[in-house]
Amino acid sequence: MKSKKSVLLKVFISTLYLSAFTFGGGYVIVTLMKKKFVDEYHWIEENEMLDLIAIAQSSPGAIAVNGAIVIGYKLAGILGAFTAIVATIIPPFVIIFLISIFYSAFRNNYVVSQVLEGMQAGVGAVIAAVVYEMAAGVVQGKNFSSILIMLSAFIATCFFNVNVIYVVIVCIMIGIIRTFVHGRGNGK
Repeated sequence: MKSKKSVLLKVFISTLYLSAFTFGGGYVIVTLMKKKFVDEYHWIEENEMLDLIAIAQSSPGAIAVNGAIVIGYKLAGILGAFTAIVATIIPPFVIIFLISIFYSAFRNNYVVSQVLEGMQAGVGAVIAAVVYEMAAGVVQGKNFSSILIMLSAFIATCFFNVNVIYVVIVCIMIGIIRTFVHGRGNGK
């Protein structure tokens, strides 16, 4: 990374661009952030990105903004987090503002409703890709307990309709316990 100004500018432009052209929610933008900051810029390692996504997902608020906060902070500290937040919030704010002005025209427009319906299919595919990439990262780590936790969380939510909040809380507790036990095992 060159200078802090250069990093801040790239963070701003990247998160602004991703936020402006991402439809379908936070999980879609998180995938694109991974491609930008891990695959293209090589500023963040893939495992670290998974950790940042986990932090963003388990924090209250929109995952897109939370993801921007943790990535911006990782890359440029508090100023990076602030820069990423502003860049991530500007596009949806402008789009919602414009839609609110022309809401009555959009509400019953056949073309707009068909475009939105088509976008849903694309969003589903992008979310499936995110799930695949994150699961592949866990499986490639070859940590049996992580794979067991991932499969248990999937089964609990998909087949037993356990509320995701409970799954996240249980996973947080498991993570704390694993960290405590692992820390004790290393003599800490």
